[in-house]
Amino acid sequence: MRRGRKFLFCTLLGTIAIAQQLPPTQPQPQQVQSIRPDYVLGPNDQFIIRAPQADEINERPFRIDSDGFITLPLVGKVRAAGLTVQALEADLVARLKEFIREPQVMISMVQFRSETVFFLGAFRFPGIYPMLGRRTLIEMLSSVGGLQPNAGRRIRVTRRAEYGPIPLPNAVQSPDGKTSTVEISIESLTRNVNPDEDIVLKSYDLVNAERAERVYVSGEVTKAAAIELAERESISVAQALTEAGGFTQFASRDHVRVLRPIMGTTMRAEIDINMKRIFEGKDIDFPLLPNDLLYVPRASKRAILTPIGVQMLASLPYLLISLAASGAI
Repeated sequence: MRRGRKFLFCTLLGTIAIAQQLPPTQPQPQQVQSIRPDYVLGPNDQFIIRAPQADEINERPFRIDSDGFITLPLVGKVRAAGLTVQALEADLVARLKEFIREPQVMISMVQFRSETVFFLGAFRFPGIYPMLGRRTLIEMLSSVGGLQPNAGRRIRVTRRAEYGPIPLPNAVQSPDGKTSTVEISIESLTRNVNPDEDIVLKSYDLVNAERAERVYVSGEVTKAAAIELAERESISVAQALTEAGGFTQFASRDHVRVLRPIMGTTMRAEIDINMKRIFEGKDIDFPLLPNDLLYVPRASKRAILTPIGVQMLASLPYLLISLAASGAI
């Protein structure tokens, strides 16, 4: 019995000696995440408030509810959604001054809400997509499957003002100052011609891809056509006619009409084009813009018959000789 007690006592002494040589175990802090200074808080964001002078809320996690509020000891219900982290810190400092002389407040994020971006238009899989972490435009384009075959070659990104301006020189701010918008060429983006165009997307960014813009050719042409402009800003009348197979034999070549949409209305302005003069090099070819309609009218009967009459007069001597030879005259 004494041997057992002696062995147990020696074992306990050895354990104490080993423990004295080991460094003390540090408590594991709750994991926090880095945060942008201008990050705008929203429902389901979770953070830790550090306020050393206020034990009731110090080092405690809080989550913003679905209505955008947090409820804190001492200060009560506080609206947090829509504020930046810095703004919420300042608000809490002001509220705590009623109880503490010189309060200090620091907020550290524990969990970000699921931020979303919107992809609309001619994408293979348009919709609302979660954006967890830092995601660039090219990364998100791969998530939506890229563009449909009939999509235009430019995409438009629109961003809310509270998330800052789009960091590209050709970005345009809306008249009311609530959004900024930029158009980006898919060609230059995918070929990495301008790396800055691969922007980091922000929450609630709207990415839109429209169908390819077209011009339309109808009337006395070999085949009516809807011609996609793709990367082109315009196409000439001569080029459009070529893609439509050219004129029919009944076409009026000196009175081709371009019907151009009048912005803000359903009407079109009519522009007369003399293709004979263009083909003769006497006039400059005319550019067609997106949604222009090129219409080739039918020539008058007199205009059609005149070339036929000229052709018959030219062949009249041969006709008379043939008839004389046959004894018909």
